[in-house]
Amino acid sequence: MKFFFCRNPLSGDAPDPTAPFCKTRRTMAKTTRDRVKSCLRGNLLTFLTVIGVFGGVVLGVILRNTGDGPWTQREVMYVSYVGDIFLQMLKSLILPLIVASIITAIGGLDLTLSGKIGARAIVYYLCTTISAVILGMILVSVIHPGEGDASTIHASGNSRNVTTVDTLLDLIRNMFPPNLVQACIAQVTTWNMIYFLLAAKNLTMLDWQISYKYVSATNILGLVVFATVLGITLAKMADKGKPLLTFFETLGAAMLIITYWVIWISPIGIFFLVAAKVVEMESFEVIVGQLGMYFTTVLLGLFIHGFVVIPLYYSICTRKLPFRFILNMSQALFTAFGTGSSNATLPISMSCLEDKNQIDSRVVRFVMPIGATINMDGTALYEAVAAIFISQVRGMTLSIGQLLAISVTATAASIGAAGIPQAGLVTMVMVLDTVGLPPEDVTLIITVDWLLDRFRTMINVLGDSIGAGIVDHLSKPELLKLGQPNSDADKVDPQNGRLNADEVEWNTTAM
Repeated sequence: MKFFFCRNPLSGDAPDPTAPFCKTRRTMAKTTRDRVKSCLRGNLLTFLTVIGVFGGVVLGVILRNTGDGPWTQREVMYVSYVGDIFLQMLKSLILPLIVASIITAIGGLDLTLSGKIGARAIVYYLCTTISAVILGMILVSVIHPGEGDASTIHASGNSRNVTTVDTLLDLIRNMFPPNLVQACIAQVTTWNMIYFLLAAKNLTMLDWQISYKYVSATNILGLVVFATVLGITLAKMADKGKPLLTFFETLGAAMLIITYWVIWISPIGIFFLVAAKVVEMESFEVIVGQLGMYFTTVLLGLFIHGFVVIPLYYSICTRKLPFRFILNMSQALFTAFGTGSSNATLPISMSCLEDKNQIDSRVVRFVMPIGATINMDGTALYEAVAAIFISQVRGMTLSIGQLLAISVTATAASIGAAGIPQAGLVTMVMVLDTVGLPPEDVTLIITVDWLLDRFRTMINVLGDSIGAGIVDHLSKPELLKLGQPNSDADKVDPQNGRLNADEVEWNTTAM
């Protein structure tokens, strides 16, 4: 056995650079440094985003304790100003990205394969949503957060008086917008008004006056339906539809490049958004006091569903461990927490899937916009828990039929929920109406909803992302037969907007 030393045997002190052990140790140290640098360089944005989230919480706590009284709305607006600008920048990318992505994905695939990918995604969405609802109902029935001190819970805020039928009809009505330009900025909503007749000094109710109003919110569902139909049409047109398909491919590539620029300011934007929310909330005592058990039940359900149930689906379908996949999505998850909007997080989640998890761009651009619109696992779980919690607060015992009605309605309501902050509160009215609870009872949980909304948005984004990974794995054989994406838009480097030299030669197998 030979021993090698880093010291020169003649001098006794000077290192011997030719010693094999010394070279090996230097090589190992250099390799370790390179790995650390590579890890930091590859995940720098994720680390900065995490720092932004926790830094925002710290700043919010400090600001809450530095004033003589509660902060005014104007002061909160000043704190969140930078974050609001960042959020508006993200939202400006949603519309062109969703439309271009869906049209490109469907138009560039064989219609049979598009149908298979869509069917696999829909089956996954239904399975995970139903699992979330069942899990939430089991937890709230076992823990009973609405009993005991919950009778002291007070209402806050306002609610909208709608019925289950109205909500379902609005969902279908918004799928077919009469004006695509208007659908970019508004969606239709049913409003009920009661008219009375004054006769002989007595008020007599005549009837409900039903009207339809357009509220300021992007009709994502309608645009998704239109983009899907247009993508199918371009696929059937073959060569005649290529010019228009190329336009949307280029538009999608341009949006991804702008997304790359915008996400580098996400740590700053999230920092101020989180700080403003911490400053704005009423008190920490409400979260850990009156609504503490309800808050804990929802969080426990979200954690189990997001990090046990959904990863289990992934492992069963792909025969792979989900840990690296989830870690690669951390940038999107923390952005979802900061913005509270799955739609606003869509550009970042798509980027993480394509760049870090190497999911086929055709699957990502087809599955993710649809998932962000109709797949809301966290919202479904939250609505099931909230409905049963409110019934417990009111001392109402639910039958098996009513529990089944809650599960079905919560699933439908989560599909109709918009991907915007606290959209679940609107569809929550639909779930309450199913079991005969008054819609104003939604105000019992508004106090802590802003924080729970951020956690359930994280689970919504995680569910969509893992769904894309599962669909990509199941569709891999068909995708390989079609070859690699053959559009120059898929070969653009987002850092400089130029074609990658090593990716110019693609397999352009005819579709």
